[in-house]
Amino acid sequence: MQSEVMEHYGFAKDFKQAGYFETEHHQAVFKEIKAAIQSGRIITLSGIVGCGKTKTLQRLQQELISEKQVLVSRSFSIEKARVNIGTLTTAMFLDLVKDKDFKAPNDTERRDRTLRDVICKSRRPVALFIDEAHDLHPKTLVQLKRLVELIEASGGILSVVLAGHPKLKNDLGRAAMEEIGSRTTRIQLEGIKGYQCNYIEWLLAECRTPKAKLAGQLTDEALQYLSERLATPLQIEYYLGRAFEEGYLMGQTPVTQEIVESVLAPDLDELEAKLTRQGYSVKVLSELLNVKHAEIRSFMHGQLPTGRSEELRDQLLAMGLPL
Repeated sequence: MQSEVMEHYGFAKDFKQAGYFETEHHQAVFKEIKAAIQSGRIITLSGIVGCGKTKTLQRLQQELISEKQVLVSRSFSIEKARVNIGTLTTAMFLDLVKDKDFKAPNDTERRDRTLRDVICKSRRPVALFIDEAHDLHPKTLVQLKRLVELIEASGGILSVVLAGHPKLKNDLGRAAMEEIGSRTTRIQLEGIKGYQCNYIEWLLAECRTPKAKLAGQLTDEALQYLSERLATPLQIEYYLGRAFEEGYLMGQTPVTQEIVESVLAPDLDELEAKLTRQGYSVKVLSELLNVKHAEIRSFMHGQLPTGRSEELRDQLLAMGLPL
């Protein structure tokens, strides 16, 4: 939000600077992931765009580091489609080896043996975290599975935590990915589902000045409407910010339901938006179904003949897509 908008409605900081909102679901997710890490598993944490996967990973990593029972490693590479097993082993060497003069072997056999020795000598489980893992190549996933098995056979424990869109979970459920999927602990992050109203109230309380009150920022009707229409922290932060900016321009205090309605995207709940949040863009769907981009767009906008539309819908439902 702009500074004058924040001052007008009594905000001390932007929504993105709020802390971590935790529910009983988040606590259960943490417990399950921690148990899987101790067992040397591949773990997938999947959730729709904006549900809070990255913040949840960061919080979990902080807890593991503070508890000192697990060594944490993270892949910082941005172009996940280009990440290979060499990139990931380099990340682990950088995080696990404290010797500044250490150089990882270039030879793959020596590299893998050296990493095995580093992990086994640590005497603690190692957890490698990879965000945006839905873009990883299937070959890389297979190699990660083999690396986990290599460490286990030598007496060490390596777990890999993969976070990504629901597409990741669905891909691992396919028969072609059985080698990985059958050995994976799959966890669904629901985010703030069922807690949208609580989240909005918490968010406003976290960011407003001590003197500001909820009644002077947002009407009860607007609060209820937002909690019913929006599903993720990302959506709430974005549209709530837009609503306050629009309310400021209109000179309206507090922000009303009518103002909130005016800033929500008209296609918020359309099929294309829903599929994109699951990780299925037009390009991804086109490759998955082996059809042209134009046909996918026509399908999303309800412009295909009924028979063809039902055929594509059945194929997507069989792949686990929520339609």
